Amino acid sequence: MPKGKEAKGTKVTLRAARKAIRMTLDGRRRLTLSNMGITIFPKCLLKLTNVDELDLSRNLIRKLPDNFGNFSSLRWLDLHSNKLESVPESIGNLVALTHLNLSNNLLTSAGLPSTLGSLTSLTCLNLGMNKLDSVPPTMAALESLQELGLFDNLFINLPDFLQVLKHLTKLNMKQNPLSYVQEDGEETLQRKTAPEEEVHLVSENMLCRPCLRRVKDQRKRLTRLLVSSQPADTSDMIEEKRIRTYAGLIVPNSVAAVNQDVWRIRAVEQETIKGHKELLQ
Repeated sequence: MPKGKEAKGTKVTLRAARKAIRMTLDGRRRLTLSNMGITIFPKCLLKLTNVDELDLSRNLIRKLPDNFGNFSSLRWLDLHSNKLESVPESIGNLVALTHLNLSNNLLTSAGLPSTLGSLTSLTCLNLGMNKLDSVPPTMAALESLQELGLFDNLFINLPDFLQVLKHLTKLNMKQNPLSYVQEDGEETLQRKTAPEEEVHLVSENMLCRPCLRRVKDQRKRLTRLLVSSQPADTSDMIEEKRIRTYAGLIVPNSVAAVNQDVWRIRAVEQETIKGHKELLQ
């Protein structure tokens, strides 16, 4: 990367944006400008009134223009993994929007406008991995909402309006300092929502830089914790297993690791048997 390019950011022209538009299988016009080092929202994009889907994820955008709501044709908007601290009120004009991803930004509760409640066509909304401790109560009007992500934020209580969202089928509140009241109402207990023990096989190039860094840090902490909590002989086994990694993979699950070892052993055995047969002939 040339010196100063990161600070200045990538410039997107109207001509380049038009050439980048692709048709989806369901006939929608999709513009993907993900992971391009964009720091300032390209205002020329607002002239593309026929775009249905816009992907500006994994950039360095800090602010959206006040007239962002002029993008009235949008049905799908992905802005995850940027540096947004707030969202303009005009976003409420995107009434055709069905999917909105604002996860992994720097959003605070003060930065979410009440006009989010005007997006009544939304079926999927992701606000995870931000700095939110509340959301606008006007979101109770999102009657079509089916999936809501509020994970990895600062929520102490569940939003009150959740009970009125009749079509909501998926709610992710993991990694929040949630509190709950016992049935007798005498004591309030605080708990940190713990992640489920799920391990996924993921290629490193599929993760954004902050996510990749977080996964690697968590893996290191987990390994240190396991080694320190086991007897010496067991710790050696854990350390040996940790060293046995597979290039390009983040946290391969134990089944995959064992299977790969078994495959290798079988391959060696087959080569040995084949060699013996050749000697006997």
